[in-house]
Amino acid sequence: MSDLQNTHLHAESLKPALIASVRQTLAEQGQALQHLSDQLNAEQYNRALQLMMSCQGHVIVSGMGKSGHVGRKISATLASTGTPSFFIHPAEAFHGDLGMITPYDLLILISASGETDEILKLVPSLKNFGNRIIAITNNPGSTLAKHADASLELNMISESCPNNLAPTTSTTLTIAIGDALAIALMQQRRFLPDDFARYHPGGSLGRRLLTRIADVMQRNVPCVALDAPFKTVIQCMTSGCQGMVVVQDAVGNLAGIITDGDLRRFMEKEDALSTATAAQMMTRQPLTLPEETMIVEAEEKMQKHRVSALLVVNKQSKVTGLVRIFD
Repeated sequence: MSDLQNTHLHAESLKPALIASVRQTLAEQGQALQHLSDQLNAEQYNRALQLMMSCQGHVIVSGMGKSGHVGRKISATLASTGTPSFFIHPAEAFHGDLGMITPYDLLILISASGETDEILKLVPSLKNFGNRIIAITNNPGSTLAKHADASLELNMISESCPNNLAPTTSTTLTIAIGDALAIALMQQRRFLPDDFARYHPGGSLGRRLLTRIADVMQRNVPCVALDAPFKTVIQCMTSGCQGMVVVQDAVGNLAGIITDGDLRRFMEKEDALSTATAAQMMTRQPLTLPEETMIVEAEEKMQKHRVSALLVVNKQSKVTGLVRIFD
C-alpha cells in the first residue's frame, strides 16, 4: 500500500475526532459569548456608548496582531453603520501616524492582556492630546484598563486553543463586542436601510434602495389600440416577448393591459374569438408606478399584489416602460 493511501486511510480514521473537536470549539465559544452577555458591566458599556455617541470626530480603533485584525473589522462595521471610524496600527502610530488623530477623536484600544507594549506606548500621547479611551481587554486590573475612560472586559476563562495560547475565543468575544456597540449605536441613531445604502452604493442593497426604476425599466413595451382584433393582440404579445401588451386609447393614454393570463381566461369563456377586441380582453386600471419610484418600492408593490411586472408611467400618465421583479 502506498504512502498516499496510508495517509488517506489515516485521515479517514481521524474524521470523527476532528468533527468532535470542531463541535467542542463552537460550543466553547458559544458558551463564552453567553457568559460575556451574563457578566457584562452595564455601567462600563453605558459609559462607552455615551463616549461614542458624543464623539465629534472619528472613533479610531487600534490593536496589535490578531487584535489588530479584529480591530479593522470593528472599525469597518462602525464606519458602514453611521459612526465615522478608521483603524490605526499602534506601531505606525508611534512612529508618526499619531498626526492622524485630532482632539475630537475617540480611541478604542484592544489588548486581551491589557499590557501590549505597542498599545501602552500610545496612552501618554493620547492623554496629552485630550483623547478619551475605551479599552477592550480581558484583564480589568491591567495598565490599559486603569488608564481607560471605559473598560469593556471579555470575561474570558480561557482560549479555545488547547494550549491556551492562540487568540481564538478572545478574538470572537472582541468582535462580538464591536458588533454589539455598532448595533446599539444604530438603534440609538435610528439608522435605517436607506442610511445603510448610502454607505454601500456598490452593493445589491444599495442598488435596490438608491436606483430608480426609470434606470432599469424595459422601454420597448408592446401596445395595441382598443379596437385591435384578437389576432393582432396575439401577434403583438408574441413579437414583444413580454407576455403582455398595453392597450391605449385614441390619444395614446393607458386604457388597460392584457397579460397572457387575461388572454387564457378570455379564451376559456368566449367562443367568438375572431370578432373579439382588445377592449373586451383587457384588465382596466392596471397597476402602475411613476418613473421616479425606487427599485425597492417597486419590489414591495409587486410582492404585495403578487405580480411579477408593473407598468411605468411619466408625469403625463403615459406608459414609458415596464419593470419586472428580476430587473
